[in-house]
Amino acid sequence: MEKWTDKAEFKRAVYDYADKMKIKLKSLALRPMSNKWASCSTDGNLNFNKELLDLEKELGEYVIVHELLHFNVPNHGKLWKSLMTAYLGDYEKIELKLKKIAGSQPNLQAHLKAAHANAEPKLLKELANPTQEKIGFKKSPALQNK
Repeated sequence: MEKWTDKAEFKRAVYDYADKMKIKLKSLALRPMSNKWASCSTDGNLNFNKELLDLEKELGEYVIVHELLHFNVPNHGKLWKSLMTAYLGDYEKIELKLKKIAGSQPNLQAHLKAAHANAEPKLLKELANPTQEKIGFKKSPALQNK
């Protein structure tokens, strides 16, 4: 279980993936985010939750690739899934690990909903247990004031 050594290492990984994916970034920041792992804008701005630095590199790389793909693919459809597989292999296993972590952290419980909405039936079965039913990309309205 290898973790990030520091913010600079994480940022290097972002720029490396962005180069591989031919994506130009305007700005890159790691900052506290209470309800999501990352966000991006159409202008090329990319923000990551600084809590990613405390997670395994594999999970951080998942979030990096996931977010960078949204510069060219705005949804989680077949193309997005194919590209995730091309860059990370069996990304769904990594996604499950991240969802479990988000489920154990009240401020990130709803973080991966968008990916969950397009998940394959097998993955949906694995996610059906009660501890993970509120997981999504944005915080649910009930959790937003906590």
